[in-house]
Amino acid sequence: MTLPAPFANLRLPVIAAPMFIVSNPELVVAQVRSGIVGSFPALNARPASQLDEWLHEISEKTAGCEAPFAVNLIVHKSNNRLEEDLKVLEKHKVPLVITSLGAISEVNAAVHSWGGMVLHDVISDRFARKAVEKGADGLIAVAAGAGGHAGPQSPFALMQEIRAWFDGPLALSGAIACGRSILAAQAMGADFAYIGTPFIATTEANAMEGYKQAIVEGSAADIVYSSLFTGVHGNYLRPSIVAAGLDPDNLAEGDKNQMDFGSGGNTAAKAWKDIWGSGQGIGAISAVEPVSSRVEELLAQYRAAKEELRGRAGIG
Repeated sequence: MTLPAPFANLRLPVIAAPMFIVSNPELVVAQVRSGIVGSFPALNARPASQLDEWLHEISEKTAGCEAPFAVNLIVHKSNNRLEEDLKVLEKHKVPLVITSLGAISEVNAAVHSWGGMVLHDVISDRFARKAVEKGADGLIAVAAGAGGHAGPQSPFALMQEIRAWFDGPLALSGAIACGRSILAAQAMGADFAYIGTPFIATTEANAMEGYKQAIVEGSAADIVYSSLFTGVHGNYLRPSIVAAGLDPDNLAEGDKNQMDFGSGGNTAAKAWKDIWGSGQGIGAISAVEPVSSRVEELLAQYRAAKEELRGRAGIG
């Protein structure tokens, strides 16, 4: 499959995942300048009027770059900013829009009207089919081990089910934190790796130093999967749950009907501010460093993994 124009000249087949609170213009610009897709959630711009300012800044600072940027829209019914945020994205003709927590035909049609592409994140084949039916151009398969909101399925199972019928742009998310894993994602049928957690531990990220250090010092054993904090299952750092006075091994189930992503809601904000999201791949992260260094490291690992694979008996 020939990839659409926005993805044609990436240095590395990576889409940086949009992270609540953490992803800001500085992080996105650094990601794009490093040759990968940078992204942020529209809801990170608060008040809502700041979204226009952020898009001006990102557009100006990434002009001439080969890689595009993307904006994440939460299309859940509780997001009372959706309509206005969509108008701002139209004004700036944002090239890529990532939609989450619902698939809405009208949103996809609006993005298509200005020539943009829609990637929708899904945790199952059933949701993938619904997203494509509603007009999504591409999919992000969010498998077990992904940071933040994540699905329960093995990446092998999820990828093989989706690729059995879908030949469009497809990214894989789930504990991808080194170049070898990026190559493995491609071997499973993904066009891109969808990576978030490694970019928390960067100098540009809008995260507290304690959060960044917890990423550096942690391992997969420090990740807890729970629906308590937002009503949707996600992966979080155990130390942050303990610091909040909770027992990570005895968390109640969350109520999805209590999800609130509106401009006045604080459920999601509290989750990501006090309870820190993280994927299971953090064992590969050993230092806080600039985005440019992180991408160079991933690129070197990716190339080395390719060469290693070619050198194995009977391969390549």
